[in-house]
Amino acid sequence: MEGLSPEEWTAVRLSLKVAFAAMTASLIPGVAVAFLLERGRFWGRQALDVLVHLPLVLPPVVVGWFLLVGFGRRGPIGAFMEEYFGIVFSFRWTGAALACAIMGFPLLVRAIRLSIASVDRKLEDAAGTLGARPLWVFSVVTLPLILPGIIAGMVLSFAKAMGEFGATITFVSSIPGETQTIPSAIYAYTQVPGGDAGAMRLTLVSVAISIGALWLSEWLARRVRRRVHA
Repeated sequence: MEGLSPEEWTAVRLSLKVAFAAMTASLIPGVAVAFLLERGRFWGRQALDVLVHLPLVLPPVVVGWFLLVGFGRRGPIGAFMEEYFGIVFSFRWTGAALACAIMGFPLLVRAIRLSIASVDRKLEDAAGTLGARPLWVFSVVTLPLILPGIIAGMVLSFAKAMGEFGATITFVSSIPGETQTIPSAIYAYTQVPGGDAGAMRLTLVSVAISIGALWLSEWLARRVRRRVHA
């Protein structure tokens, strides 16, 4: 099988860029929302839970259409961001990252929330009784205990971003060099005669990246568990 063409390498690099940006942008909000849903007791908690998990049950094309309406250049949020911050989402790689972040956010929150639920609250209470402030308790006690869950959520978010197609192609289309990620490039290959070889090359690359991400997450999780137990 031939090596990747320059256009295919561009799609691979763009996919990695979009997936990494989506994952990192989701991390802090994901931890905060996971804590709110697991530990919080406030009015509207159930509505927030539904809103966070809605991308899991909605068709990705519907999510992409909502993004186009809200974050497009004529949308209320998109016009505001462009005018005051110079950030454009529609038909840009930033829009692809936004779509991937939204689609992967429920998986990130779910993994972190399950990790938070498994924390023994007595350890946190003990640190509090010794005079530790809440932020210090979180940094020294809670965060190390939930770190494996955070890593798992990051990997799930990254993998979802690498494979996202429906929301991205609806929101930002498939522009080579700008928004054409691996899934949209594979789809483009399937629409032309003789494109099977290119689709196969990109498929193998996607599988290799996914396996590498899973291996890295397991390795990191094992190291974290060993340090916590020590």
